Amino acid sequence: MGSKTNPTNRRRSPLSIIIVFGLCCFFYLLGTWQKSGFGKGDSIAMDITKKTECEDDFATLDFDSHHSIPIPDSSRPKSKMFKPCDYKYTDYTPCHEQDRAMKFPRENMVYRERHCPPQEEKLKCLIPAPKGYSTPFPWPKGRDYVHYANVPYKHLTVEKANQHWVEYQGNVFKFPGGGTMFPQGADAYIDELAIVIPIKDGSVRTALDTGCGVASWGAYLMKRNVLAFSFAPRDNHEAQVQFALERGVPAIIGVLGSIKLPFPARSFDMAQCSRCLIPWGENDGTYLMEVDRVLRPGGFWILSGPPINWKTYYQTWKRSKEDLKAEQTKIEKLAESLCWEKKYEKGDIAIWRKKINAQSCKMNSADFCKTSDAENVWYKKIETCVTPYPKVKSANEVAGGELKKFPARLQAVPPRVSKGLIPDVSVESYQEDSKLWKTYVATYKKSNRLIGTSRYRNIMDMNAGLGGFAAAIDSNKLWVMNVVPTIAPNTLGAVFERGLIGIYHDWCEGFSTYPRTYDLIHGNGLFSLYENKCDFEDILLEMDRILRPEGSVILRDEVDVLTRVMKIADGMRWDVKLLDHEEGPFVPKKIFVATKQYWVGSKGNDTSSE
Repeated sequence: MGSKTNPTNRRRSPLSIIIVFGLCCFFYLLGTWQKSGFGKGDSIAMDITKKTECEDDFATLDFDSHHSIPIPDSSRPKSKMFKPCDYKYTDYTPCHEQDRAMKFPRENMVYRERHCPPQEEKLKCLIPAPKGYSTPFPWPKGRDYVHYANVPYKHLTVEKANQHWVEYQGNVFKFPGGGTMFPQGADAYIDELAIVIPIKDGSVRTALDTGCGVASWGAYLMKRNVLAFSFAPRDNHEAQVQFALERGVPAIIGVLGSIKLPFPARSFDMAQCSRCLIPWGENDGTYLMEVDRVLRPGGFWILSGPPINWKTYYQTWKRSKEDLKAEQTKIEKLAESLCWEKKYEKGDIAIWRKKINAQSCKMNSADFCKTSDAENVWYKKIETCVTPYPKVKSANEVAGGELKKFPARLQAVPPRVSKGLIPDVSVESYQEDSKLWKTYVATYKKSNRLIGTSRYRNIMDMNAGLGGFAAAIDSNKLWVMNVVPTIAPNTLGAVFERGLIGIYHDWCEGFSTYPRTYDLIHGNGLFSLYENKCDFEDILLEMDRILRPEGSVILRDEVDVLTRVMKIADGMRWDVKLLDHEEGPFVPKKIFVATKQYWVGSKGNDTSSE
């Protein structure tokens, strides 16, 4: 169809063209004249500008950024995606690997101590879970049952079959509560200990199990409100510590060898060796002196197994009467020199109690350790010397300070704080810290309603401070491993005085545990602490190694630091988000929350299945 308008009507007259042209020339000349600076409007504007005083005010304003938040940027490079490690690394323990261990001497168990890989040998991949992995049974069922797929090792079911350590039943392991020295079960064993040791009234809260096996002693102490810290080496008793943690019992890979235990002085109310095979009488009593260092004044030491009751067992142990008698005599003399008093010996059990102070002891001062810091222990050689008691003013005073009975002990001011032994920590600041952590934990529970339930049993605080997080979250459904970094202020002694447990550790290295052993990992200011100390990537990969599938992470730190953490975590199969501080969005600290995705490894290659 043609146009409805007539083309001839569009023609303009010559007169209109001349008028438009004339106007254009006029406005061009007018603009040129004003630009020259002689226009009236321009001179008025310049006059106003000269009279304005605002330039002085604006000079005081600061438009620089003082606070940054992560802003999505499509031009920013994507996060590095970490691949799964080979399936053979399913149970990888970086500082306790057999191949590296065998390069070190066997004398004094040196080869079973921590030997971490150098930086160039660290794995830069994600440790896979075994095929069929399942979330552990909730406590208390988890104390007695473990999924076979999670720890697929039957060695102990055969080797310890007559001692009832563990039994294999279909697709689960069952733990009847037996042990080498308590064939009637851990409950009956603990009942006998309670004849002498005040386990029931809260006087005894923290315990140390040296050479723990599958940690049934610690598992059954839980219902009596006693928190036992167990350790055993990674040796031919495959996965004993892994079984302990899978059951929900505090434990680490460790050994009493040439290096001091990673605990402060006066940590434990009770310690035991149940056929742990530690040669207590050898090396001039060095090992017993180390137990004495970490045992509180008034604490108890239990020995069951060789050489106790040697008259009955010398043939079973294939040792002579004379040898066993001499060994026990040596232990008795050592205990006496440490100011321990023997309280009980019947059948297979002997119990000593460390005196509450040194006033009634005949101790040779020449045997005292010369170092003034009994808590500087990280990678320090064990010394053949006695850690001196703290001084007291009366015969009835407990050296180091008397503790309240648990649970009152949890919120009471620790003696190390009240005596001013921790720099920059006063009674007031301690109480304020406790109050603050109650607020923080309430925030955590709002964002993750599983916190405080049986879903999260094994919890770790990577930078524990005074133990405020653990105290605020305390429940019989869970326990917290309070880690005090070796580069942080030394507050671990106060943590133990609250009735909590913990350990020294350097997060530039792997932790002494198996993969997939913690349900929830918490860290306050951890990455700011380690900035410029070691690679954030290495710390996060280690966190991923020890975190269970579908486990959670909560970090509290500066927003700039957490932004860097988020970029790394985005490539680790974690679902991450950043939350505002309790005091609002303008506080430069934020809360990082993450959940590890469920995935398992595949044999034969380094791929994985969801």
